[in-house]
Amino acid sequence: MYESIIRLRMSSSDAHYGGNLVDGAKILALFGDVATELLIEYDGDEGLFKAYENIEFISPVYAGDFIEVSGKIIKVGNTSRKMTFEARKFISPRPEINDSAADLLKEPIIVCKAIGTCVVPKDKQRKK
Repeated sequence: MYESIIRLRMSSSDAHYGGNLVDGAKILALFGDVATELLIEYDGDEGLFKAYENIEFISPVYAGDFIEVSGKIIKVGNTSRKMTFEARKFISPRPEINDSAADLLKEPIIVCKAIGTCVVPKDKQRKK
């Protein structure tokens, strides 16, 4: 159906905890950005995020990690859009080697998965 992907680097301003650990809420905010893009593509409106059905934090994210976030619409109701989300780490810094060292990971590491539902009121839906 519809799919969206964004890639970005976690910065030191994203780190919330000791050891440059990024707060899981940052990943959820990125899921929200992907959901907004999907709703605009599907309905021509940003809609509203209603609820998460499931969120699974799988692996830590640190400042300097490059993250790819994807989402898909998997079910469409009259006003609801059920979506799946996944965040993967594909580049990780290597500060033990030197300050600017990083590795492209052979296989991306899934850091978070979620299922959520968004709604777009009927009077705001412009596309089909």
